[in-house]
Amino acid sequence: MRRQERPRILVDGRSRYNRMTPVCEDVTVKDRQAATTLLYTFIERASVMSKERQVLSKKNLGITPGLPLEASQGGIEELRKDIQRLMDMEAIRQLKYAYFRCVDTCNLEELATLFHDDVTVHFVGGSYEWNVQGKQDYVNNIGASFSREAVGQHNAHHPEIQMLSETEATAIWYLEDNMWILNHNARTRGTALYWDRYLKVDGKWLIKDTNYERIYEINDQVPARPNLSSHYLGVHGGEPQF
Repeated sequence: MRRQERPRILVDGRSRYNRMTPVCEDVTVKDRQAATTLLYTFIERASVMSKERQVLSKKNLGITPGLPLEASQGGIEELRKDIQRLMDMEAIRQLKYAYFRCVDTCNLEELATLFHDDVTVHFVGGSYEWNVQGKQDYVNNIGASFSREAVGQHNAHHPEIQMLSETEATAIWYLEDNMWILNHNARTRGTALYWDRYLKVDGKWLIKDTNYERIYEINDQVPARPNLSSHYLGVHGGEPQF
């Protein structure tokens, strides 16, 4: 009977991954029963995490009102500032769109240009938690996760952007994602709320703090490797590290 491990989950910036319980591939009825028992154990652990939930309100997320979205009553200079504020909001949207594009294509070189050097990352899923400090550590972990044995699809919707000043902003995003780890026959799908803080440094907006918490998450063991007619990461992803 062959054995494999579930994908390891990043738990902090010092210990990169937390090893999960080995999973038996279903070869016999007995093997299926053993794998099912382990799966239920995994689900119970996820259930405990899912019960430790905060209310995802602006107040709890630390999101405060931004500058009012209304035209100034002054002259040309005030109008220029209004237009610049709208351009900054568009730049923040493009920054977040670029983030997801670079993640799903494992474009680490461009991804690194989107973060502040001291970026903080805190992601809470149904069965995992990421807690990372610093740009390079986060980029390295993205590279490890989006390997040639991964398929990722992450889309952000419905941005709520708060301009706090000419150089600081926050935003809430709605994430929808699918993630396959092919060499473990594993798939995760769900939605989450992101809340970020951005700083404008030398004329460029950067991600300073990024967080998300799941709305829902479904983890499946797929019966067979998907029949992919196109697999970008299969060519451009890194070497699998788990």
